[in-house]
Amino acid sequence: MTELVYIHAGFDDQAVPYEEAWAQQRRLHEARVAGEIPDTCLLLEHQPVYTAGKRTSTWDRPIGPSPAPVIDVDRGGKITWHGPGQLVGYPIVKLPDPVDVVAYVRRLEEVLIRVCADLGLETDRVEGRSGVWVLGRDGAPDRKIAAIGIRVARGVTMHGFALNCDCDLSWFDAIVPCGIRDAGVTSLSRELGRRVTVAEAVPLVERRLAEVLGLTPRAATGVQDAASAR
Repeated sequence: MTELVYIHAGFDDQAVPYEEAWAQQRRLHEARVAGEIPDTCLLLEHQPVYTAGKRTSTWDRPIGPSPAPVIDVDRGGKITWHGPGQLVGYPIVKLPDPVDVVAYVRRLEEVLIRVCADLGLETDRVEGRSGVWVLGRDGAPDRKIAAIGIRVARGVTMHGFALNCDCDLSWFDAIVPCGIRDAGVTSLSRELGRRVTVAEAVPLVERRLAEVLGLTPRAATGVQDAASAR
């Protein structure tokens, strides 16, 4: 199987509740492990939610009443926010043997670095920290523009990446994003000085993800299309 099937699970007023997308991921993961479907990627926006990875500390979480639900999940990493104006991607991809999780994370970073460059923004990696960053200049802190948190089970990936396009960054004020206290969070719109919508980023992500993974992209309208792709 050399295809990468894309499923647009919901955007804008069709934004997807987190637990609904998580259940959809698990169904696709089982099908991919069984070889019933090709590599598949869910693309969507979430309704506002905080997701806490397995390394989340108590002091990283919201203090007092949370402005959005907090859901503990089985991916790596710490706590982050998902919601409107942020493009979320969940690649369900079979990794080659021997499985190299770090190499896969670096590929996802490369995808998002290329997408940002397509839009006119220079980004980079920060040693010791996952995700994609706008590097600080003249003493300013680095600013995270895309988060990555994954899980690999039976050689197939789950969870994925979140690219801040045109989101309300104040949602991050309630948490310590990804457990990092000495850096900021930013968006494409803030950095570029113009509105960069999720809709503008979607085709770029589709092209670059397939390119970096060495797969042929194919659109699907829903889960049934993905399940029938052989």
